[in-house]
Amino acid sequence: MKKITNEEFGGERPLFASRGLQLDNVTFHAGESALKCCADIEAVNCRFEGKYPFWHTNDFRIYNSIFTEGARAALWYSRNCVMENTRVEAPKMFRELDGIRLRHVDIPDAEETLWHCANVDIEDCSVDRADYLFMHSHDISIRRWKQHGNYSFQYCRNVEIHDAVIYSKDAFWGTENVTVYDSELHGEYLGWHSRRLHLVRCHISGTQPLCYCRDLILEDCTFDADCDLAFEDSELKATVIGHVTSIKNPAAGSIRVGSVGEIIIDENSKAVEPVAIITD
Repeated sequence: MKKITNEEFGGERPLFASRGLQLDNVTFHAGESALKCCADIEAVNCRFEGKYPFWHTNDFRIYNSIFTEGARAALWYSRNCVMENTRVEAPKMFRELDGIRLRHVDIPDAEETLWHCANVDIEDCSVDRADYLFMHSHDISIRRWKQHGNYSFQYCRNVEIHDAVIYSKDAFWGTENVTVYDSELHGEYLGWHSRRLHLVRCHISGTQPLCYCRDLILEDCTFDADCDLAFEDSELKATVIGHVTSIKNPAAGSIRVGSVGEIIIDENSKAVEPVAIITD
């Protein structure tokens, strides 16, 4: 590999279509597309200040680096990205990537990030201001994750999450095949219109959770007091530990719960036969 050390670049496409580069302590100043159409790139202790540095780039690795706010939309239309111990201050990162591995990455402005991505593997990362995170992405594995941002994971498929703390209104809308273990899920309207959403030992807060779901499974979950009007028009099998404030018009299945403040079955119920609600 060709090694570039302690250099600075600016302008448009300074390393366009390069192959087999090892970058050490390199700064990319304002400009565009610094490493566009490249392959086999390793960047260590680098600073990215210009727009679109990694577009149409394959097999690249980024360690101990920073993407400043000016490096917006930095990683699009690429394959096989590894990023570790890096801070991403730029919004709209990771679009239409196949093969992403993130370790110890902090993204304080994650708005509209990780759209249309596939084969994503994340550990020990955090995101903030993460509205519309993970739109239309699939085959995602996440462990030890902290997130603040609304409308996340909409229309995602094949997702597995462990040990997460997620603050997100409208999380998991329209998803398919999502399983979440040992996590905190905070926000209104959780999981609406999802299919095969499976929550295991999760703590849930926010009004009207888990409505209009199909094949919903809850195992040993707990609900905050603000979780009212739960499960409307959902087909489910649920085990909830402790108290639920209110349950409204479940469509089919069974619910085992410690206690329920109110069960609402009104003229809008779509249940063909009564749903079994069993209190311990």
